Amino acid sequence: MSALSDTEQLGAKLQGHLSWIVGRPAFWLALVAAIFSWPVVWSLRTPLPPALPILAELPRFALTDQEGRTFGTEDLEGRVWVASFIFTRCATVCPAITARMAAIQGRTRQLAPAFHLVSFSVDPDYDTPERLAEYARSHHASPRTWSFLTGKEEAVKATVVQGLKVAMGREKSDDGSADGIFHGSHLVLVDGRGRVRGYYDPDDPAAVDRVVRDAGLLANRGG
Repeated sequence: MSALSDTEQLGAKLQGHLSWIVGRPAFWLALVAAIFSWPVVWSLRTPLPPALPILAELPRFALTDQEGRTFGTEDLEGRVWVASFIFTRCATVCPAITARMAAIQGRTRQLAPAFHLVSFSVDPDYDTPERLAEYARSHHASPRTWSFLTGKEEAVKATVVQGLKVAMGREKSDDGSADGIFHGSHLVLVDGRGRVRGYYDPDDPAAVDRVVRDAGLLANRGG
């Protein structure tokens, strides 16, 4: 009988506690508010990453893409984009640079159409749209998210050297070979207003991670 009494007493206490909770809607409101406000409080306690610096501003440009269409500033306005510098006859650093861009393409699909990839040929006299299209296909580049650009050498240089602040040039060669071509290898991050926001060494193992992170920050902040 004593054990039953103890059980009954415990049940009575629990019932009393439940009655107290059920009979106080303010308690439930406070509990729900605490649960839903916690993510807000946590986000306020977590500092936002610093804004990326503005390193340069591009002049307006219009070149030709791998489909033979005019492509330039108007197509990139409002979009975050990453530039690389390659030429199709390059057998050394260019394949590695393009592989980095391909990795970025694979990890930024969710940012489309607010994000784009642009590869500038530094051998524009040789790299026709047809050659660039073949090169793009060999690296599984989607034409919706990745453009390969060529054009008059003076126009390409104006954008690459004067705008993006990346070196390119050619030493004199009598046979027209690609041996004398030189160019910078860094990837360049540009915001939707045509401003350079970052340079990334493709030899850095963390380069792809950094580009994806920074591009996402710019895209989520409206470019």
